[in-house]
Amino acid sequence: MKTERGTSTAETEKEKKAPGAAETAGKRPQLGTAEVSEEKSQTGAAEVSEEKSQTGAAATDKKRMANLELLRCVAMMMVVVLHYLGKGNLLTDLTEESIRGPQLAAWLLESFCIVAVNVYMFLSGYFLSRSSFRPGRLIQLWLQIWVYSVAFGLAGALSGVMAETEFDIHYILTLLFPVSMEHYWFMTAYVFLYLLLPLAGTAAEKLTKRQLQVTVSFLLFAFCILKSILPVRLETDKQGYDCIWYLCVFLAAAYVRRFGLPVLKKGRSWLLLYAGCCLGIFAGTMGLRQVYLHTGSLKRIIKLFLEYNHILPFLGAVGLFGAFSRIRIGERTARFINRIAPCTLGVYLLHENIGLRYTWQSWLGAERVAAGMAESNVWSGTAGLLLGTAGAVAAVFICGILVETGRQKVFCVLHKGLLGIPPYRRLAEKVRAVDGAFRRQ
Repeated sequence: MKTERGTSTAETEKEKKAPGAAETAGKRPQLGTAEVSEEKSQTGAAEVSEEKSQTGAAATDKKRMANLELLRCVAMMMVVVLHYLGKGNLLTDLTEESIRGPQLAAWLLESFCIVAVNVYMFLSGYFLSRSSFRPGRLIQLWLQIWVYSVAFGLAGALSGVMAETEFDIHYILTLLFPVSMEHYWFMTAYVFLYLLLPLAGTAAEKLTKRQLQVTVSFLLFAFCILKSILPVRLETDKQGYDCIWYLCVFLAAAYVRRFGLPVLKKGRSWLLLYAGCCLGIFAGTMGLRQVYLHTGSLKRIIKLFLEYNHILPFLGAVGLFGAFSRIRIGERTARFINRIAPCTLGVYLLHENIGLRYTWQSWLGAERVAAGMAESNVWSGTAGLLLGTAGAVAAVFICGILVETGRQKVFCVLHKGLLGIPPYRRLAEKVRAVDGAFRRQ
């Protein structure tokens, strides 16, 4: 699950990481307990929503799970790490004969953060599988993506800061049709999965334990395990950058929500699973590198262990989810986490916008860090890498949260103002009526 589809340089116009969801505060969720929950903008865009009771009376607020909201924030920070390392040219080409200590440290950091996208997918499945499809939510999400796409895409192009991208018809189409043109590949996959929610969500809820076990097992075998054990590149293997892999993770998470995973009982065991998988990713990658250096073969799959749909990044994400699900968070801290967590999608949409995608790394010192890694000794080079990456992640995360907070406030004011216009009000009422038609009983 490599950020650049197996490359550390900017090869494609697609960003390589992305976002999830969560609920109720301060309480530790039990894996598999089916608390009733409304979707919380599963890509990290979650707005605080309520699940209305079907009795026709007052609605009941469902507090958000602060521990899983914290996981969503941590996963977004991991996403930024991946983009800083990959698009900041801090990951040395694995085909080179010599790699210095700090450069190995960068690949180790990459291995520990590569689970981020699967974490978001897993969070989405965990909550979406119990939620109702809402066309109104889909419209809100599309508008959010479109505003970021156009606003920051044009800003990057017109200001001259855009790098490694041509301002042409394709660029303009990418801004105007961000989902169809895969401006943000993760959002394209998420939107298509959400469109399938009336089918996939209902199936995940209605299937028996045995039926869901068999379904998930076959999907994981076909799109995860098989590619993980064969030393070839399969034609159907999209390395996890598609809706099919998202569906696999979605159903696996839905199974965990309904039936749990009793294999590991303690949070420490889940954390060890995560750490072990990440170390396995690093060791496997370095092992394939040695095979290539000695034989010249397997170059096409040299980053196999870093692909999203490899078994180790998948299990690592499950381990991290399990560890966070056991965390208890105090009420005051939970309120703070739940306040910023719904804004994390803005972090992704901002820094992975095509107008800024290959530029912000240099603003935040990636070139200086790379020079230090190449010239300094092991310890100072590694320290510079860690400090530089931490500073960049903090800056991007804070900026993204602030921008998204502002966008939400503007959208709220606009919506309230437009409700005074009869055609808009009637349209909003029709959308709510359609939402109600999909509400699960």
